[in-house]
Amino acid sequence: MNETAPDPPSLAVNEHSSGAQPPPLQNGDSDSDSLRSLCASLHAQITAFLQEDVPTETLRAVQAQTKKSLAIIQQALDRYPLPSLSLSYNGGKDCLVLLILYLSLLPTHPSLPSALPAIYIPPSHPFDTVTAFTLASAHKYHLRLDIHAADNNDEDGNPQMAGKGQGGGGGGGGATMKEAFAQYLTRNPSVEAIFVGTRRTDPHGGKLSAGGFDVTDGGWPRFMRVHPVIEWHYVEVWAFLRHLKIPYCKLYDLGYTSLGGTNDTHPNPALRVEGSSGGSVSYRPAYELEEDREERLGRDW
Repeated sequence: MNETAPDPPSLAVNEHSSGAQPPPLQNGDSDSDSLRSLCASLHAQITAFLQEDVPTETLRAVQAQTKKSLAIIQQALDRYPLPSLSLSYNGGKDCLVLLILYLSLLPTHPSLPSALPAIYIPPSHPFDTVTAFTLASAHKYHLRLDIHAADNNDEDGNPQMAGKGQGGGGGGGGATMKEAFAQYLTRNPSVEAIFVGTRRTDPHGGKLSAGGFDVTDGGWPRFMRVHPVIEWHYVEVWAFLRHLKIPYCKLYDLGYTSLGGTNDTHPNPALRVEGSSGGSVSYRPAYELEEDREERLGRDW
């Protein structure tokens, strides 16, 4: 079910950098009008997409998924004041879809701030490329990132916690995921609910409710997890990003399909292309993978 839409642009970051500094995240240089303008533009883009007579079955499925996700996000906006909502964001494909949909519902919100609160929990061994993209895209989309280091984090801003009765943990020397979220909530006591980009096929995603709302338990700091893209399939995520030409992290073009740290993340072997001479190896881009169950073949777990 490969889509034939032209490749979208990616934000200009160097995937081979070692120690290169990403663009500074200047949370104070925007205002509510510029954020509102961005939200209005995305609202128009999503509305046009939903009204479009799309040419493939995959894109029709994406339209249906988009409507369901927007309904969950709207429920959250109805249940919580905007200052009580935050977003777990680290530049992965799933939370990028979530971010675009979230912003598209905010152009007429009466209390829109200059930047939206978000938590960024990078892995203990981050890719320079992912860090650079996360900071650059956070600036582009007017996120006020609160950065907390932790040992155990997953792609797409997903805290590694089970839907019922389990928590995450860490195997290294940094804070655990529980501690990182506890620190964040202590520093941001108004936050009651956090949007996460968890999908059903993610670790512990199978235990989350289809309705999109699950309170933390198992000793985790208490907040409502809101997961609007829970039922999206891998190909639908990529069909959305490519059809709407949303810039994404360049590592995905190098065969990475699930992003963690440099110590546990590799190009997906299902996308491996053997060279015709000299034994060279390359990888097809992430959007050419079709099976949900193959998404994490490049991860060491």
